[in-house]
Amino acid sequence: MKPRALILHASGTNRDLEAAQAFQLSGADTEIVHVNQLRNKERRWPDYQILVIPGGFSYADALGAGRLLALDLKSYFADEVKAFVASGKPVIGICNGFQALVKAGILPGNVKATLTFNAQGRFECRWVTLRPGSKKCLWTKNLSEPIYCPVAHGEGNFQVADSSALDSLKQHDQIALTYAGKEYPDNPNGSVAGIAGICNIQGNVLGLMPHPEDHVFSYQHPRFSRGERGNLGLALFRSGVLHARELAR
Repeated sequence: MKPRALILHASGTNRDLEAAQAFQLSGADTEIVHVNQLRNKERRWPDYQILVIPGGFSYADALGAGRLLALDLKSYFADEVKAFVASGKPVIGICNGFQALVKAGILPGNVKATLTFNAQGRFECRWVTLRPGSKKCLWTKNLSEPIYCPVAHGEGNFQVADSSALDSLKQHDQIALTYAGKEYPDNPNGSVAGIAGICNIQGNVLGLMPHPEDHVFSYQHPRFSRGERGNLGLALFRSGVLHARELAR
């Protein structure tokens, strides 16, 4: 059976269709589920093997990017999300989804961290190269090449409380993805140590600011017409689907 991916939707989410497409291409069945459907018990968390929190501007980013969706995760759905994560099922938050996971305290989970305003003081919309790092993270441990994909955010600057917190992330192999360079524009937001994505200590929850779901076909490459190819984001999603399959056996 194909694993079922829950694509979480809230008012303002706008990258759910792209996320669903990436997981469908990777071998999963997907369903876009509004938070109210879960709140009203019209859908059940245990019926899904993958949790996806896509990008966009949930609740118009009122009170800060991803903050109100984070309140949903740690108030209405605290027990359900905790059980989902503890079970080892794959969880991914992309852009606004990453912001929600961090604001909810789900990521990193062991140190204080936040996603704040870009160092350049403006919204950044550009293509970047991501280098896989963590061998603990189920999403990245089998990636053999970099991912080339766009970013589109104003609050993607990942920062930790102090140097000891960064050391802890490194020690526990939680830095899942880094930008190809630590300086702008390779690092589009000023994130410490060029961090583009992190995982929890268990390795099943990944959060990242860039959008690999926007480069799953070769023709989506911005220089496709000039003959450039490769570095698709599809391998990332296939890793999550593969793990969900193995977990279900």
